[in-house]
Amino acid sequence: MADPVPHKARKSPVSRRSFLKTLGVAGAAAGVAPAFLRGRAEGQELMLKAADPAAKPGGTLRFGILNAPAHFDVHQSGTIANLGPQAPMYDLLIRRDPRDGNTIIPDLAHKWEVSPDGKKYTFFLRKGVKFHDGAEMTAEDIRATYERIVRPPKGVVIPRSSLFTAVGEIVVVDPYKIEFRLTEPRRRTYMLGALASGWNIIVRKKTLDDNGGNLRQVMNFPGTGPFRHVSRKDKEVWIQEKNPNYWNKSLPYLDRLEIYNLPPFSPELGSAFLSGKIDYGRIMDPVSWRKAKEMPGVTATAMNQSVIQAYFFNMKRKPFADPRVRRALHLATDRHVMVDVVRDTAPMQVGGFVYPFHEWSTPKAELEKRLGYQKDPKAAIQEAKKLMAAAGYPTGLKNLDFVVRDLASFKLWAVAIQAMLKDTLNVESNLRVVQTSQWFEEAGSGNFDLAISAIVSSLMDPSDYFTAWYGKGGPQNYSGWTNEEFHSLAHNLEREVDENKRKAMIPKAEQILENDPPLVPVAWEQIYDAFYNRVRGQNATKFFGIYDVTRWDTVWMAQS
Repeated sequence: MADPVPHKARKSPVSRRSFLKTLGVAGAAAGVAPAFLRGRAEGQELMLKAADPAAKPGGTLRFGILNAPAHFDVHQSGTIANLGPQAPMYDLLIRRDPRDGNTIIPDLAHKWEVSPDGKKYTFFLRKGVKFHDGAEMTAEDIRATYERIVRPPKGVVIPRSSLFTAVGEIVVVDPYKIEFRLTEPRRRTYMLGALASGWNIIVRKKTLDDNGGNLRQVMNFPGTGPFRHVSRKDKEVWIQEKNPNYWNKSLPYLDRLEIYNLPPFSPELGSAFLSGKIDYGRIMDPVSWRKAKEMPGVTATAMNQSVIQAYFFNMKRKPFADPRVRRALHLATDRHVMVDVVRDTAPMQVGGFVYPFHEWSTPKAELEKRLGYQKDPKAAIQEAKKLMAAAGYPTGLKNLDFVVRDLASFKLWAVAIQAMLKDTLNVESNLRVVQTSQWFEEAGSGNFDLAISAIVSSLMDPSDYFTAWYGKGGPQNYSGWTNEEFHSLAHNLEREVDENKRKAMIPKAEQILENDPPLVPVAWEQIYDAFYNRVRGQNATKFFGIYDVTRWDTVWMAQS
């Protein structure tokens, strides 16, 4: 992906200028198959080889990544605060190749087969794989892991469970062979992509049994991954060492990982990188990233990520049960302002309800002709006022509880949205900033009027997040939104195997979402990474889903 175009000042309507002054703010695509090996059984002979014949073993990678995790249950998490530090300790059934972020390759399964009717996926497991506590990994561990993901026990919410609605049975054939039997076929790219999600770490059955199926408070549960736990200092650093008994004997190259808890898009993360305290900075703020880009011996990269920044409505509360009110707030939210507000804090892009970098998304030029996305917001605001009046709120709303996740970009946006809604619709809100763990508790329990955060998708495919974010009972449908026409369309999209037919469904679904919004899309996330060139063996330049692929097993450190 080309480097983002530097910010340029643009002319803004009076309302936008005055609003910014008030704030004190200064002016792969769905349906494209991964690179499977063709002409062979699915998965056969695909193996993660050495990333570089020049790779040298040894050394320590210092990685700055994110806030400390609110809990330790990767399956239940929706943030990189878990996956970032914990992924190196675990393996997957199958995975995406960390060298291209796309190709599906074996992991704990060394090969797989898909039945001609597309309703049975059979995986053949490696023998002799050991958990860090010495126990052998078998198909029972795979089954227990996926039964939990597919059908979470009471009190457990797993954002990716919606990927597996077609999975009827998970059958252990023998200790090294397991079958996923579907109730109806799914496209292979969809199912294999879902199974390869980095969030689906394989957990020992005994670990789940011993903890009642909930790992939120269990910091060091055994995995089979390339690194194992050494120590953790809360909110500072997580230290891991090479697994000497790793099943892939050629990997990892590194002796040690030091994973630092540094907030994303923060000066702290940027300073740690620029001063040389860390070797690799992920999710850097634009100012630090631009400085890093100018440094000799540094690579600075920019990637799209499947994360939408959005605010939600509590549809159990009276004003937001009315789609006219929700659409009014949607139209009154100036996304170009939103991107401007955080331009030196977080790299974002304007988009709607479908990934803006997706081949099926509405082209940017066309999107910017639509109410709510136009650079001149006057027409959108006029329509929003008409909708509020028609809904019975011509004088606005008062005392809304606006719950804000404690992150710099969300706090900036919340202030911006608060001012914007007051200025345009006389909608008044009280901001309530909470820690990440509390935000998800409040959102899940419905203790809010408005709530702003980010939610992540696992696949470059609308059928994933159409179900997870907007679907009836979806694990990230914090608004509690239902629309039977949309739900029927989303279900058909998920089941349909013809890509042309699927593509034709997207504009219909998008129109429903525009008229009856389940949330307000604020911006879509980009990832700015920077690393010193002594970090070798990975290619963090064009990845989609960067969260899913980073286990550091192919990375090595060049000698200075």
